[in-house]
Amino acid sequence: MADRAAVAAARATLHRAVAADRVFPAAVAEAGDSRGVLWREAFGAHTFHDAGRPAHERTIFDLASLAKPIATTSIVMRLAADAMLDLREPVATFFREWRGEDREPATVLDLLEHAAGLAARLVDPPPNGRREFEHEICTMRLEYAVRAKAVYSDLGFILLGFIAADRGRRSLDALFNAVIDGLGLDRSLSFGVPDSERDRTAPTMPLVEDLRRGRALVGEVHDNYAAALGGVAGHAGLFGTAGGVGAFARIALRGARGDETVPIPLSPALIARATRKSAVPGSSRALGWDTMLPTSSCGTRMSEAAFGHVGFTGTSVWIDPARDRYYVLLTNRVCGGGTTEAMRTVRRTFHDALAAL
Repeated sequence: MADRAAVAAARATLHRAVAADRVFPAAVAEAGDSRGVLWREAFGAHTFHDAGRPAHERTIFDLASLAKPIATTSIVMRLAADAMLDLREPVATFFREWRGEDREPATVLDLLEHAAGLAARLVDPPPNGRREFEHEICTMRLEYAVRAKAVYSDLGFILLGFIAADRGRRSLDALFNAVIDGLGLDRSLSFGVPDSERDRTAPTMPLVEDLRRGRALVGEVHDNYAAALGGVAGHAGLFGTAGGVGAFARIALRGARGDETVPIPLSPALIARATRKSAVPGSSRALGWDTMLPTSSCGTRMSEAAFGHVGFTGTSVWIDPARDRYYVLLTNRVCGGGTTEAMRTVRRTFHDALAAL
């Protein structure tokens, strides 16, 4: 009975968000445990004006910043496990322009924990290509002393993407495909969308400052920094289905619950390290992942062991090993939908509703 009531409450939340509050036109939700899917359902249509193209369980979404923990952190942890990268290595090892007494202490670990002193974004429009991004990020003035606090930064994860590609000697998307293959997952998570799959991809609309404004983005990354880097970046560019995110979350959940059969980079020791809360004062961050706060998007009813992340486009994944549950919510809020605060409210209500599942 509790299961049915929990799903009914979550379903009502998402129906209201689509039809009444117009927070997003399309959504697919999934919840499950370490054994499998408990509930998955699609809501709405690809756009508010296209009821003839309803969302489907296999609808592909721009995952936005879910790329940080799912792709970049996983790649970095695999490289660390293979002794190809040390999290204690200074950032200056990788970028000759990362120089200055204030910058010298920063490490790969600090980038992962959003504690390297970097701002969230650049002041100016995004440059073109890796070399220009490196220059802009590595020479910009730091906003705070390294590890004095944590400031969520796309820029730090852009650098992490460059570091991973260099040490892995392959492109970031190729490295991610190797991670996915190693976990025994299919390619329902990937950087970019093949032309043949664009019909089932939920569109987004560019931000005002994006030079692509005025047209829908279908299978093109929403984030303009990732777009300037060819759609593959450490902070964004990943696309996927709710089932794909759920399959990844299920393996991470098993690893977090101590299942020694889970391979790297989601094996128990590695996922425990990746999800350990930072020692930086006031930070809820781990390595790419965020951790449970009752004031965050995960709501008030998850355990202290929960970890997850959200994406600007309206996506989220939360994993609670103490309760043996994971929760996926994928939407395309940035297609004429509501504000980030409205999305946050939906997420909190959604997760609290499913706490009894």
